[in-house]
Amino acid sequence: MTPGTETAGRFDHLRGALQEFPPLLWSFLYFFFLLTGYYVLRPVRDAMGASADVEAVFPLALVEWATARGWALGDLTLQLLFTGTFLAMLLLQPAYGALVSRYPRRVFLPVLYGLFIACLVGFYFVFGREVPGRGAIFFIWVAVFNLFAVSVFWSFMADIYSDIEARRLYGFIAAGGTAGGFLGPVITRALVHQIGVPNLLLVSACLLAACVFCILRLGRWARMREQSRGLASAEQAMGGSVWAGLRLVAQQPLLRAMAVVMFFGIGVGTLLYNEQAAIARAMASAEERTAFFANLDLAINALTILVQVFLTRPLLVRWGVAPVLMIPAVAILIGFSVLAASPLPMLIAVVQVITRASEFSLAKPGRETVYTRVDREVRYKAKAVIDTAVYRAADLTFVWVHKLIAGFGSSVVFMVGIGIAAGMTFGAWRLIKEQAKLPSDPR
Repeated sequence: MTPGTETAGRFDHLRGALQEFPPLLWSFLYFFFLLTGYYVLRPVRDAMGASADVEAVFPLALVEWATARGWALGDLTLQLLFTGTFLAMLLLQPAYGALVSRYPRRVFLPVLYGLFIACLVGFYFVFGREVPGRGAIFFIWVAVFNLFAVSVFWSFMADIYSDIEARRLYGFIAAGGTAGGFLGPVITRALVHQIGVPNLLLVSACLLAACVFCILRLGRWARMREQSRGLASAEQAMGGSVWAGLRLVAQQPLLRAMAVVMFFGIGVGTLLYNEQAAIARAMASAEERTAFFANLDLAINALTILVQVFLTRPLLVRWGVAPVLMIPAVAILIGFSVLAASPLPMLIAVVQVITRASEFSLAKPGRETVYTRVDREVRYKAKAVIDTAVYRAADLTFVWVHKLIAGFGSSVVFMVGIGIAAGMTFGAWRLIKEQAKLPSDPR
């Protein structure tokens, strides 16, 4: 074997996938632009959440009202922000349900991203004028944007790829998002001091415009393939109730298991996030905090893309979703056990990297593969409930849990986290059992 032949052989599956599935490139680019845009915003959001300037985070009226009653809003910043995010998710659920019920996919996808772009342009002016309270509004909006945009992306992928295709391609598609997640913090770190935060928001808006172009290209290919197979789902509104997602989650064991995995998985992430925010608060400036979070995101995405390229596809193709769901769960259990014994700041950062990298590279593609084997109402409506309302309900629950137990020290926080990680592991086991009952292709 000549030098380089063995290495080239490792990428034969990637070249074959590109040749057999041309839309893979557009899917890859779509996720790449989406997460690049999000990760440009994420350090800005995290810096606002860790800010000690309460007037930049909360509206002046709320600050004055709390001060008159002797309340220190700065001590409850994350708790209030997560509460606001959860309420925003609940209010937006019926609006999203109405959008996907009444309009076909080719309409509601571009409209949704167009609304996101318009919001970013509005935030450009808000940040440029340093409007008081901008931090809370922006924090909540970014959290809503991230969950809805990413949830809709994977719903779209489940709509256009079959289960077999998803097992082969989702690792590569997810790697596009990871590459974007790697580039986004680089852009933020390189430009935040040169162009300032307001102009970074416009950079993100341009990246979302690129997402819309990818959606249009993918939509055209998907419609042609569906028509060749005698399907017309892309040209039809989904119909049904705007509250159908909640009903489906309550009724179906598969979706309940998915919700349990999401709830407790977000719980372990929220505990880590709050411990990490406490470290960041000790830093001197918003720029320093932004750079800290950007560096953390770089480490997470570097590990994630390695796993996605070399491990995710072989595991999914050969063994299905079981290993990609259980490996992260076991890794988190081990990580929290280590932190309960020795909650050092560096170890917290390392476990955060492992936790989020295993979620993005293994658990997320595994869960999304399951959605290729359910009907469209589950993909778009029930999935959105789990990815947004359940997600933020977990955020809200565990951010207050952290507040209650943080006074006992980090070791106690992570001991509680072991129990939460065990709940996530149980949910993953139930999900593996339930998905085994699904047909290979609902279409």
